[in-house]
Amino acid sequence: MELQKLTARRSFIFTPGLNPEMFPKAIASGADMVCIELEDGIAIKDKDKARENTISALKSTNFSNDLEIVVRVNCQRTKFGLLDLEALVSSNINLKAIMLPKVQTPDEIEFIDNLLSDCGLETELHVIMETNQALENIYDIAISSKRIAALYFGGVDMAADLRCKNNWENLLFARSKIVHAAARAGIDVLDVPYLDLNDMDGMKKEAELAKNLGFSGKGSIHPKQIGVLNEVFTPSKQEIENARKVINQFNESDSGLVVIDGKLIEKPVLREMQRKLAIADRIT
Repeated sequence: MELQKLTARRSFIFTPGLNPEMFPKAIASGADMVCIELEDGIAIKDKDKARENTISALKSTNFSNDLEIVVRVNCQRTKFGLLDLEALVSSNINLKAIMLPKVQTPDEIEFIDNLLSDCGLETELHVIMETNQALENIYDIAISSKRIAALYFGGVDMAADLRCKNNWENLLFARSKIVHAAARAGIDVLDVPYLDLNDMDGMKKEAELAKNLGFSGKGSIHPKQIGVLNEVFTPSKQEIENARKVINQFNESDSGLVVIDGKLIEKPVLREMQRKLAIADRIT
């Protein structure tokens, strides 16, 4: 099974699975990914209805091919998580991706990988790292399945687990470790949403810090945040032109390195160049 993991993932937004009538607003937000929510944003009494509504909407809604739809199920170690997974794999929907919250060990990923394979599905996995145990196992988790397309940093739960205030300085080590694990696996990595809607400058600053650290994108809690996030994580015209030049030079070369503008460039940079072109393709 070959999965297409390389795409534009500058921003994502959640929309409640309980209310499919809200899907169009999320779809029109400009986010690269729309995550249909079955977990934290849904009350326990509404879990079954949210699952039912989501599956019905996925069957009846025509989504744009350049929009990535992801369903965040409940924790796979809970009753509701298992019910979510069973319903999705039995729905006859060729689901693009499932987001897994509160993952702690690679065994959890391997179990779901085997389940999806048994059902003949090519569904990708987006994995949230939001506990200290996940942080301890993160490198093994990141390479536990070829289905994993992206890691996400769950900063709110991580701060609670670490008993620290949720700010950039306190969670820098956790963020760095997640970025390193994603780089090792060759997958994208997305930062936690910024929670203060009245502090757009603060959100932009944190997004820039995340980008400089190595994050591919960042989440949002409201459509008004999307434009700024997309701007921060979109490469400049010069970066895009350079990416094209690097890829063209490698295509013409028979070695694992080239010299461009006097600088030695080795093959490992290709994936980042290709990611920049994927973003360029989306905005043109």
